[in-house]
Amino acid sequence: MRSRVALLAVWLLALAALAAFAWHTLRIGTDLRSFMPPPQTPDQKLLMEQIGEGPGSRLLLLSIDGAPEARLAELSRGLAAALRADARFEQAINGAFDPSALDEKLLPYRWLLSPTLDTHALDAEYLADQLGQRVEDLASPAATLLKPLLPRDPTLEVLALAQRWSPPKAPIVRDGVWFSSDGAALLLAQTRGAGFDPAVQGAAIDALQAAFRALPDVGAAKLTISGPGWFTVLINERTRGEADRIGLVSTLGFVLLLVLAYRSLPALLLAGLPVLSGGLAGIAALALLSGSAHGITLAFGFTLLGVAQEYPIRVLSHRRAGEDALASVRALWPLLATAIVSAAIAYLAFLASGVTGLQQLAVFTIAGLLAAGFSTRYLLPRVLPSRFHDVATHAWLAGAVRALDALPRPRWLPWLLAALGLVVLWRAPGPTWENDLAALTPVPQDLLLRDAKLRGELGAPDVRYLLVLHAADADGVLALSESIEPRLDALVQAHVLDAAELPSRYLPSLATQRARQAKLPDRAALEQALAAAGAELPFRAGLFAPFVDDVEAARTLEPLTPATFASSPLGARLAAMLVAREDGWLGLATLSGVHDAAALDAFAASTHGAVRLLDLKAASESLVVAYRERILRALGLALGLLALTVVVALRSIRRAWHVLAPMTLATVLVVVVERASGLSLSLFHLVAVTLAAGLGLHYALFFERPVADPAEARRTLHATLVCVASALLVFGLQALSSLPVLRAIGLTVALGVGFHFCLSILMARARR
Repeated sequence: MRSRVALLAVWLLALAALAAFAWHTLRIGTDLRSFMPPPQTPDQKLLMEQIGEGPGSRLLLLSIDGAPEARLAELSRGLAAALRADARFEQAINGAFDPSALDEKLLPYRWLLSPTLDTHALDAEYLADQLGQRVEDLASPAATLLKPLLPRDPTLEVLALAQRWSPPKAPIVRDGVWFSSDGAALLLAQTRGAGFDPAVQGAAIDALQAAFRALPDVGAAKLTISGPGWFTVLINERTRGEADRIGLVSTLGFVLLLVLAYRSLPALLLAGLPVLSGGLAGIAALALLSGSAHGITLAFGFTLLGVAQEYPIRVLSHRRAGEDALASVRALWPLLATAIVSAAIAYLAFLASGVTGLQQLAVFTIAGLLAAGFSTRYLLPRVLPSRFHDVATHAWLAGAVRALDALPRPRWLPWLLAALGLVVLWRAPGPTWENDLAALTPVPQDLLLRDAKLRGELGAPDVRYLLVLHAADADGVLALSESIEPRLDALVQAHVLDAAELPSRYLPSLATQRARQAKLPDRAALEQALAAAGAELPFRAGLFAPFVDDVEAARTLEPLTPATFASSPLGARLAAMLVAREDGWLGLATLSGVHDAAALDAFAASTHGAVRLLDLKAASESLVVAYRERILRALGLALGLLALTVVVALRSIRRAWHVLAPMTLATVLVVVVERASGLSLSLFHLVAVTLAAGLGLHYALFFERPVADPAEARRTLHATLVCVASALLVFGLQALSSLPVLRAIGLTVALGVGFHFCLSILMARARR
């Protein structure tokens, strides 16, 4: 008794040490790209970058309604100002003139950046027209805004740039800000963090909502948010919430099941230690090997580690009256060790996948299974109480064993099932594989409709298509961007698309800047033109001296490059549209409202490779296809290793066949049922099939074992029934989930458990 308590204390202290090590060492990541396959082609690499860092993925669409128009305009201005001051946001625009659109030190560059000089000269005629308009403006409600700008910028070039840098298809402006057709104030906010990272996007959205609540007199006004980042956070919260609820119910059900099965609360609590050991060992392995893990890795890892819960169940069910637990485990160990090693080999497929998240999953699960298995073998028997209830004494078990032994086992039935399954697979409706990533994390239809409406009102860029410009350097990209702008404008006029946002919209090429610079008049000529233009206008002499100084300074400035432009508020926006590559530079032009992708593709083809249309959906599907092929090859290798392991462990090809045949047929039948119901198979189905195969191998190994002792046959059946019931409870609840990922795993494993159990009885259970 004393040694048992001492060993238990040491075990618990070791688990506490593992937990402390993992707590202080392991960093939890949330970027969903960790579970994306490694890109193999330039388009796939660009896709991965755009999913997380691209401007379209970081754009939040905002709408404020529920108040009078004037109040909504005030709230819009207040929220935009708060977001511009928040480091989590790169920009916030609402249609209002933003004096900070160009830094003070960059103001003289406005003549090099604006297209005004492409069509006008700074002569007396043009200046007279502009100054006449300013006289009218000063008599309007906009006078308060214009007066501070007038001495330095009488032509309002900064305002022209601000309008140029607004979305290419801006909404209507009322009371100085954007409004939708149904009277809601509209804003666009771009976050700095990765669009596919729920933690970063969640922090930005929390800050956004807090900023809105902090505005004065919000009253009944309501803020509506949409966009990829919002969907990422929403899906993450839904998945976590539903997984937590399912986990709580299934845990309570599992505990109740074990209490009913073994009628001993101490034994039940002690039986949880191997699984806990496996979980902590998996976390510690991740902390030691990589120092970080994705949150999904841990969630899925604990699900896959559910295989390990069957190890202590075997110990509790197979204990014999008059024999200590250590002797019972010693007799079970060869088969238990085979099951443990085989399951670990199956998960090696994920280690070979090349995907960071799945590699982490493999490390966690393999380390966890080994730790759970060895603690079941060497620690659990030594701490279990000596008093226990031998399950072989249950009267109903004897009847169950006799019924199973009496079942007919026609040799042709498995072959018939396999043949029928292949026919069903051949005739199954719909595509075999699910290549659309969006189908795995669907957004509710009402939110998609709301997003489409907001996107249409705001003219926000399309999240599917990009124009990719290729040149030797960044300036070459800007020059190419300028050259295709007229052709894209023609496509807009032809309704091929609604708008395009090119890199040169923010920064012209060096040649264009120098050409504009050459058109600037010298100080004497400009002063003479100003004098002639304002001769009959009510402006005092010398008022426009700051304007003259800026033009004179602009004549000798070094043209702006992307590096120097980076210090402006829009520098980060341009940087996101220019991407360095080993063979040159890429420019990314975002598109809005693509109506005819074929016409855009034809336009790109006419540039002879300088421009190409990137369909992010097609690129993602090709990535998924390549990834699945890689996973299937790895699973095939793992299956071969698993079969070899079983043959070596059982030392008989015939016995190995009795174990592997039901597992293989059950896996085929799971796929048959899912395909017959119209389901397309995703990555998560592959993960779940692997898990179900690990469970099924366990059943077949123990059912294949011939036993002469009727009591031992009852114990084997009892252990298997408890394992099957616990697996069906946990994964059956997941199969009822509304989330595709949880439903795919739950349904596949639940079907697999049922088929593996039945086929193990039919094909592996030895007659006494």
